[in-house]
Amino acid sequence: MTNKIQYGFYFDATRCTGCKTCQVSCKDRKDLPVGINWRRVYEYAGGQWNQNGDGTVSQDVFAYYTSIGCNHCSEPACTKACPTGAMHKRREDGLVLIDAEICIGCGSCARACPYDAPQIDNDKGIMTKCDGCYERLAEGLLPTCVESCPQRALDFGVIDELRAKYPDAIEPNIAPLPSTEITHPNLIIKPNRNAKPTGDKSGQILNWAEV
Repeated sequence: MTNKIQYGFYFDATRCTGCKTCQVSCKDRKDLPVGINWRRVYEYAGGQWNQNGDGTVSQDVFAYYTSIGCNHCSEPACTKACPTGAMHKRREDGLVLIDAEICIGCGSCARACPYDAPQIDNDKGIMTKCDGCYERLAEGLLPTCVESCPQRALDFGVIDELRAKYPDAIEPNIAPLPSTEITHPNLIIKPNRNAKPTGDKSGQILNWAEV
């Protein structure tokens, strides 16, 4: 299937302070219950302090944040895994959405997505995920997470236009994200100066309770 256009996100990790306004505003817009976060801000950190032989101390400590939602991938693993067709990719704009009327809440999409975008609403018995704020897009507005960011670290639009607007942005092959080869996400990132490559083992996610 060829989309007429393909929407995507831009994230500037050099600006993100980890305040999580994007995460909170998204939850507020959709009144998401505890445990469901369509947008998440990961704190990835590592390194250590070392005492040198001459008594001095050196360190290679690092930390940076990554704001991540659904990347409305070009080859979404979630749609391939969905047994009912509830998870689908819209041809008109490339957004990956869920048809709640036919979703059976089996969780296959969640297990397939390497970004943990689909999340189960146990009370309703259906999957949920970032919908790109398609209602706001129809009104000419940006997604809530983008407009709420106080550091203007997020942007949204036609992915080819974002790539032209941010020529320094790269494909998001940075830790703790998976390789882009899996689903070809429509996300580009300006990496933090401390960013580690995908698969890095020198750091870890420090804020699992928040994401």
